[in-house]
Formats: sequence, C-alpha cells, structure tokens
Amino acid sequence: MQFVSGLPSGVYAGQTRIRHPGTLASEKPELAGFNLALHVQDDTQRVQAHRMILLEELASYGLDKITWMTQTHSMICHTVNEALPFEALIGDGLITQKKAHALMMMTADCLPVVMGNAQGTEVANLHAGWRGLAGGIIENTITAMQDKPSWAWLGAAISQSYFEIGAEVKAAFCHKYPEVESAFISERSGKYYADLYAIARYILQQQGVKMVLGGDQCSYQQSDQYFSYRRNAQTGRMATFVFMQSSG
Repeated sequence: MQFVSGLPSGVYAGQTRIRHPGTLASEKPELAGFNLALHVQDDTQRVQAHRMILLEELASYGLDKITWMTQTHSMICHTVNEALPFEALIGDGLITQKKAHALMMMTADCLPVVMGNAQGTEVANLHAGWRGLAGGIIENTITAMQDKPSWAWLGAAISQSYFEIGAEVKAAFCHKYPEVESAFISERSGKYYADLYAIARYILQQQGVKMVLGGDQCSYQQSDQYFSYRRNAQTGRMATFVFMQSSG
C-alpha cells in the first residue's frame, strides 16, 4: 500500500490500483482487477471480499472503521464521527474528526479530493466530477469542516488530454469562475478538453488551501494502474481513502 507523502503526522491517504495481490478472479474480463464498487454489476461477494482485504491492510496502521458512500455527483457532504451509519450515506463528501476511521470515495475518472488541517485532527474526502466541481462540492465541504483545511491531495483522475466536454460544461465553470478559462482547450466547434486538476487547484487556492499535492496521474491513459469509465463504461472503481492513525 502506497501512501501520500508530505501530510501531517498520523494522517494517511492513498488510492488503490487495479493490480493488487489479493484480487479475486472475475468471470467478467471488464471487471478484472481490484474492484471495490458494488454498483457495477460485479459479484457482490467478490467486492465485499476486496473491501475486507483493504480493511485488513489498513488495520495494521491503526484503522478500525470504514465509511463508504452512495455517490450521486451531488454537493452533499456528511460529517461522520461517533454515530456510524448502518446504511451507505448518499452524497459526495465525507468529513471526520475521529481517529482510526477511514473515509472512502470511489472513482474511475472523476477527481478524488482529500483535505485536512495542519494539526492532523480533521480530514475530508470528496468525489469531484465536473458536476461536483462546478456545483461547489469543494466549497460545501470546506464550509462544513470545523477547521479550514491547510492542505489537499488530488488523486488520479482523467487528464485534460482525454477529457472531452461540450460547450455547456465549459460555460458552467467559466460563468462561476471566469479565471478558469485557461483550463479549457478548444478542440473543434463546441468541443473542448477540460483540466479538472487545474480547476480544482484554482478553487482550493481561492478557499485558502495553499498546499495542493498530487494531480499528476491519468486514469484514462494509465490503463495498467487505474479503472477508467471513459476508456470502458463497463469497468470497476478504485477507492481513495484518508484516515487519522489512532494514538492508542
């Protein structure tokens, strides 16, 4: 398991890959790999086994609980501390101040954004596709946090070279954030290539987050490492995680 470097002491964040030694065989070639999503027509027992493997791996770092979500490309953010839900929460942002509790977000081209404070006492994990970014999932999550985050990490997402969008998507961003005009490259009439990483960095910096790590991978191009919905709509999902190590 590879963790992000440069985070506050006791804070762990990272992203799973397609290749994992604990991967179970699949009857569906398009789902081969360490899929962690229940909503992609994979075998439920296989997915749950993968989730248990991940929990056991992270448990060696002082983890004892995981919260997953039913993601809907919304701007909804939940704070999860003492009362752990029995059913998956619906939304696209998670916050916790509880140690040993991992926040999980699933993606296969959309942008995972992990944030936290400098003291290592609060973390957040959010799912930011273009709808979430344009709608304000970053701003909503930061507003819901107890402390203003001082750092963020951007997990693997589709890079600008492969993320073709229509003029309506560009307009949705540029109407709200005129300064991100440079994050779009014109391809042909009515079509553009959008840079999710650049847009997220701009929003984070506007929110006072000075240290932004990551943002140098491509889920579409790096087919040996990441699932990609645009590369193949019938595919699995990676998990991006963040947690604070237990001091006990």
